[in-house]
Amino acid sequence: MRYTGPKVRLSRRAGVPLTRKAVKYFEARPYPPGEHGRKTNRRNVGDYGMRLLEKQKLRWYYDVSERQLRRYWDLAVRRPGRSGEELLAILETRLASIVVRSGLAPSIYAARQYVNHGHITVDGRKVDIPSYLVKPGQVIGVRAKSRQTQPFVAAAEGIYADERPAGFLSVDLKELTVTLLQKPVREQIAIPVDEQLVVEHYSR
Repeated sequence: MRYTGPKVRLSRRAGVPLTRKAVKYFEARPYPPGEHGRKTNRRNVGDYGMRLLEKQKLRWYYDVSERQLRRYWDLAVRRPGRSGEELLAILETRLASIVVRSGLAPSIYAARQYVNHGHITVDGRKVDIPSYLVKPGQVIGVRAKSRQTQPFVAAAEGIYADERPAGFLSVDLKELTVTLLQKPVREQIAIPVDEQLVVEHYSR
């Protein structure tokens, strides 16, 4: 089941800010949520707890369900290469992930909503499935009738964009388009997760 509660609580549970918005809240309260959050010692978590937390962080970061993440893991294992890195590459090429990574949306939650509501196209055709896996060479854009809405006007001005765009994307914010150039490699994926612990969790 996908978490639908306050997003900042996830960052506090994870021990790292998972979204831009969470940064200032996490700095103010860098301890787990709840009545006993201040007294919690993260260093006392055992090996299993550490691996489980990394897996959960990955889920929360990309806003996927446990079933979806398990399916992506099974797909990653069948691919050549290191399973952890293949898992990250799959998650990064989800349509919702590319929408937020390119600066078309302020967060993964907004990106999912934009896709669900039919604002996003792939190669000129509307795609309303956030989990759609984009292939290298495909072009993601915004539907013509959605371009004048406030979120996409802000996106075109670069308000949601990172200082350094992901190396596996070619982004034209003025045109509200982004092209996946290649399969992402680990060095191009900046996320606060140790994927090797996720591998160990699923391989136990």
